[in-house]
Amino acid sequence: MNYVSFRHNGQDSFGAMLSDSVLADLGNSATPDLASALASIMPNPATAPRVALADVVLLPVIPQPSKIFCIGHNYEEHRIETNGPRVGHPSIFTRFADTLVAHGASIICPSVSTMLDYEGELAVVIGKPGRHIAEADAMDHVAGYCCANDATIRDWQRHTAQFTPGKNFPRTGGLGPWLVTRDTIEDLDSVTLTTRLNGVVMQHASLAQLIFPIPTIIAYLSTFTTLAVGDVIMTGTPGGVGARREPPVYMAPGDIVEVEISGVGLLSNRIGAE
Repeated sequence: MNYVSFRHNGQDSFGAMLSDSVLADLGNSATPDLASALASIMPNPATAPRVALADVVLLPVIPQPSKIFCIGHNYEEHRIETNGPRVGHPSIFTRFADTLVAHGASIICPSVSTMLDYEGELAVVIGKPGRHIAEADAMDHVAGYCCANDATIRDWQRHTAQFTPGKNFPRTGGLGPWLVTRDTIEDLDSVTLTTRLNGVVMQHASLAQLIFPIPTIIAYLSTFTTLAVGDVIMTGTPGGVGARREPPVYMAPGDIVEVEISGVGLLSNRIGAE
């Protein structure tokens, strides 16, 4: 099942995709949003009111995640292109919730920079809370997957050794179009990720190339913090980022960036100016 978060007639809700044009509105007083539904019993789409997809405005899959974790240099090709060292543990940084935009919304290029770079990624959404989770049990804590664009303002990222400024300008990260439940994908290693800028392929990789696979990431994160339902983990971007090309390729207002993940979906965003 695919689940979306959306706004309809001024009210935020969530629903299940029934077709490419109709969804079931599952929001109610007990489960007003997708994160709360993941933590309880998911409402039955068969008895929910139908809404035309054309009549809603999509929101980020999880509109206000309590925590957004990003994994750096998690594909070997990307580690090499950035001259990153080999490490024994995942590199972790965080995003704020207000950096997220939905499928079809504009990723905003800040007025203080012209170095907005794409980073296509698979995002994992936590569906079961936990602390000190063993790798063998980690996938039991996954609700599902969605596409992400962990876009980066490169000059601000390089001001210091810390990534926070370059990753946290408002409306600079895409998350969508929907949540694909974990049972939909049987073999994650067979999943491929492709990022296109104005129709040109810029990144292409298999999830089998992840240096730290999803169970390892979940186990590591849960050793220092409790993972909550609705937390989002962006699992890293492949090689081919714009900053490491010759000459560099950055996104500009009017560009279209797409992140397509087989079996998950396609996230498309236009670049807008602040």
